[in-house]
Amino acid sequence: MNHKITRTTILNAGNVEEKRAEILEYFFRTFALDEQLYDHLATDATFYLRAEPLRHPLIFYFGHTASFYINKLNIARLIDQRINPAFESMFAIGVDEMSWDDLSSKNYNWPGVDEVREYRRHVKELVTEVIESLPLSLPITWDSPFWAIMMGIEHQRIHIETSSVIIRRLPIDEVRPLDGWNHCPHSGEAPVNSLVPVAGGRIVLGKDKDHPLYGWDNEFGRRQSEVLDFKAGKYLVSNGEYLFFVEDGGYQKEKYWTDEGWRWLQFTKARYPLFWLGEAVGYRFRTLARVIDMPWNWPAEVNYLEAKAFCNWLAEKKKVTIRFPSEDQWYRLHDLHNIPDQPFWSKAPGNINLEHWASSCPVDHFKFGDFYDIIGNVWQWTETPITGFDGFAVHPWYDDFSTPTFDTQHNLIKGGSWISTGNEATRDARYAFRRHFFQHAGFRYVESDQPLEVAQAMYESDVAVSQYCEAHYGQNSFGVANFPEKCAKICLEFMAGKKKNRALDLGCSVGRASFELAREFSMVDGLDFSARFIRIAYQMREKGVIRYELPEEGEIVSYHERRLDDLGLADMARRVEFFQADALNLKPQFCDYDLILAANLLDRLSDPGKFLASVHERLNHGGILVLTSPYTWLPEFTARGKWLGGYRKDGEPYTTLDGLKNLLQLHFTMITEPRDVQFVIRETKRKFQHSVSQVTVWKKNRK
Repeated sequence: MNHKITRTTILNAGNVEEKRAEILEYFFRTFALDEQLYDHLATDATFYLRAEPLRHPLIFYFGHTASFYINKLNIARLIDQRINPAFESMFAIGVDEMSWDDLSSKNYNWPGVDEVREYRRHVKELVTEVIESLPLSLPITWDSPFWAIMMGIEHQRIHIETSSVIIRRLPIDEVRPLDGWNHCPHSGEAPVNSLVPVAGGRIVLGKDKDHPLYGWDNEFGRRQSEVLDFKAGKYLVSNGEYLFFVEDGGYQKEKYWTDEGWRWLQFTKARYPLFWLGEAVGYRFRTLARVIDMPWNWPAEVNYLEAKAFCNWLAEKKKVTIRFPSEDQWYRLHDLHNIPDQPFWSKAPGNINLEHWASSCPVDHFKFGDFYDIIGNVWQWTETPITGFDGFAVHPWYDDFSTPTFDTQHNLIKGGSWISTGNEATRDARYAFRRHFFQHAGFRYVESDQPLEVAQAMYESDVAVSQYCEAHYGQNSFGVANFPEKCAKICLEFMAGKKKNRALDLGCSVGRASFELAREFSMVDGLDFSARFIRIAYQMREKGVIRYELPEEGEIVSYHERRLDDLGLADMARRVEFFQADALNLKPQFCDYDLILAANLLDRLSDPGKFLASVHERLNHGGILVLTSPYTWLPEFTARGKWLGGYRKDGEPYTTLDGLKNLLQLHFTMITEPRDVQFVIRETKRKFQHSVSQVTVWKKNRK
């Protein structure tokens, strides 16, 4: 049986029993291909070598792809048993350099290879039983029990590729060639690359939940954009073309590298691509299991940082803007060529899906119109850090597949490589890696002046920021009204009948009160000292949506999406501006306001008296100042001598309200009695902070 050439399963066609048999066959072929890949290892001892310092030895991945089935089937409650609880813990997590990954070898006592082989045999038997007995109805969708089976299979296919990269990094005497895994026999001089025009147009990305193919959570949702005309390289950058950069001293010239790239270069001391082997008589090239003469017309395989330096070098030479395509530009190039999707092609139109060779091939071999290798050969780096589309939702059975990569540090790769199979070989596949990671990845450059979107981390995981995201835009708790919304209503109550041109929300946090004030003000400035908070507020203004995670219990988190439109605030965004600023040292342009709101700011300032002594300078005559604070004076924020109250003075209690009256009386009149407003901060599903803030309202005196 040829395990190598398979097609991913179409989930909305056929009859039930045929589909069950098809999925079972897909599972068998996937499992067999995974095991066949490890036959490249020369001995069992090779499983324990650390070829890639940022990843586990291969013994981990050998166990990981099997334990994944058991873990996910348990989460989906399709089974209530475990085969080896210790293995299913040891092999669960550790495939990328995330904060929870433990890559320290001292914390692992790896089992023997034969033990893992036996474990895999039991897993295969159990999953087979589940596939044969699990109720099945068509179509298979996101909510179907069989989605968990497809999740396990497609996950295993991802690791067939990523493990092949690790194998390719092992010492050559630790691997052996296999029959049927032959590298491409064609090589020669590199073709001369050129830039070819690509017509712009509208692109629509994202799957619907009724899509006929399996997809990971980040593929669902929707994104529309307009791509302007651009030019793209006719070929992927070849080894021969990349050699010009190497020979021009590109690895020694800091000016071509990003700061991140130069740090990586100084650490690694790289002088040429990873899979080039420098020898006295010239370069040679490492394939999966062989060292061959340098194929100059094969694609250069580099990480993002190296490819970016090459683009900067070429831009200097050509005196035009040269970079990678954005995700949108890659899709525009793809869609203009009407490429059939896997599994709907009769034969792979590019070097992909293991349908041609077990290596890359010449960049001028697979033609797509005026271009080559739009899909296949090697993955192609893009300029786009991965995020979810509008409507993104995590799948409850695999809630950490995508969100850990929504950190602006993982860039999308597109198009697939020679060993990309299953979901990876489909049009909608969206995979991303850290910029210093190696995959079977190269690049195509483009000439484009279309601005790139500024990357923003999609799911905010900073605990304090996430708490305030929820406090501002989330659900109310214990019947307590939304605090920033309530503060804004109080402000607008006292602005009734007054001029409402400009308002200042000082200490705006993540911005809800600013948007609420914009219901009636012509312009609102939201200022906060924390760039972390301002970034969220700015994202809400620009995109109308924020996403964040909240702790539920222990290490369990939940994921949330909030939209301005759902709050009736979308039309207010154009009247709000956000800035990072220090309340104790505001720039001159922050003045001429009709209202200033400083909500829960005073007891977090190092010198609140200094702030109050000058705040009148920012207000128009007759303007309104609204202060709120729970008066939680703490030395870590405000030195004892700077407290406005909360101590004894001349033997008598001296409250913060006493201090406010004393400091503000020269320029303000308190126009109403203080009132209390409650607020709630959610810490976990079962722990909340319930506080009370005192609100005082002051009118600036006229001279």
